[in-house]
Amino acid sequence: MFDSMDSHAWDDAEQMAQRAHELYELGQMHDALLQLQEAIEVNPDNASWYFNAGLAIDAMDRFKEAIGSYEEALKLSPDDTEIMNSLAVDYTRVGQYDLSIDMFENIERLDPTFEPCFCNRIITYAEMDRHDMAEQMFYMAQQIDPDCPICFYNIGNSLFSQRKFKRAIWCWQRTAELEPTHPQINYRIAQAYWAAGEEDLADEYFLKELRNDPGNIDVVLDYGLFLLESGCLDDANEKFKRILELRPDFARAKLYLAEIALRQGKKSMAVNLFKETSVLDPTLAGPRYRLGQIALACGNGDKAFDLLKSELSLDCDDPDVLISIGSMMIKTGQYDFATDCFLRVVDNEPANDKAFYYLGKTLVMQGELEGAIHFFEYAIDLGGDDPQLFVDAANLYLNSGQLSLASKTINTARNLSKGDKNIEALAGRIKFAILVNNMKSRLVAPVSDKVKMVSARYRTRAKRLMNYYKN
Repeated sequence: MFDSMDSHAWDDAEQMAQRAHELYELGQMHDALLQLQEAIEVNPDNASWYFNAGLAIDAMDRFKEAIGSYEEALKLSPDDTEIMNSLAVDYTRVGQYDLSIDMFENIERLDPTFEPCFCNRIITYAEMDRHDMAEQMFYMAQQIDPDCPICFYNIGNSLFSQRKFKRAIWCWQRTAELEPTHPQINYRIAQAYWAAGEEDLADEYFLKELRNDPGNIDVVLDYGLFLLESGCLDDANEKFKRILELRPDFARAKLYLAEIALRQGKKSMAVNLFKETSVLDPTLAGPRYRLGQIALACGNGDKAFDLLKSELSLDCDDPDVLISIGSMMIKTGQYDFATDCFLRVVDNEPANDKAFYYLGKTLVMQGELEGAIHFFEYAIDLGGDDPQLFVDAANLYLNSGQLSLASKTINTARNLSKGDKNIEALAGRIKFAILVNNMKSRLVAPVSDKVKMVSARYRTRAKRLMNYYKN
């Protein structure tokens, strides 16, 4: 009787696993996973069910959870290269690169002809910024399968991150030739053409992608940003409105609609849209920053400070935005907050010359001129090419009596911004200060003798005149 019950239960588990496969093929991942979990409860020693559960979980982008399922499968089948490959891919997805590399190397030792262990390792090394190793993996994969579309796609990602856009485009076009239905391949080519400044071709490939997948919000959003950057405000406006039709709660689309309204001079509309965006998604960076800019431009420094302070609480990490917020904090007299903004930039980008320049400006406003000079000099050493940096440095050199450095620095500013009246005026002041200083230096030692000689001549002449009138 019990044997009969066990047999029935195992049969039911097999049927559940088969049903899970059918649901997976239909794209019903959640239901497929439930069927597999029930089957595993009956027979927890089936590695393929854990593996298939991992695949279903992966399809729902729950990669950490999928790792657990693959690890259970690997315990039951420790030399299964397919399980190991899926596990290594998910280790990469969650940033556990060392574990991923170790797993791929284990696969290579077990089966040096298993091409995916080289193909997928391209992405792992690219994520680690080890692009030389990514390229090595590509060529090793090519020895096994020279026409693998995923290999070309993966090495294209590595090349794109290195800003080698033309080579990335070639690789992605090769992917499209080998696998025309490869997900979002036209989108990636569009992004590369956009980054390379070839706007017509970028537009062409964006439209190709949207014809294949018109409801893909990521693509519509990026295309809208491309149009916005290209100055096609009406077309961009239409794309962001389209996103809100598909997803009324998509705050970023409303944020960009606000940006368009601001560019079109519709300030009241922009303000309302920025406010609506901040309510729709209180964690989204951007709306308070823009509202702070508007408040400051209207002379409301206190309101601007409150808004910008709120923006900083969102852990903003965009260096340009942080520098902009910091510069506005200087204008509102909030020097500690300004310094915090610039230091955040330096923490992430130690060679950011603008951040050091603005740290110097913050010290100037607080009267700490010596420290400001050091920051300006460091910004210049880092390659800073903002004419105002050299103007401010020249001013400090002038005020501290370092005229040679003032002259050298203002001349650099003049070369960077030819014909600027303010720069020319400062150059004139420095030139005059140097002239006066040179005159003083020439007169310091001989001046007393010269005065004596002139005085003696005039005294002699005066005596002669006196004698003449007496006689």
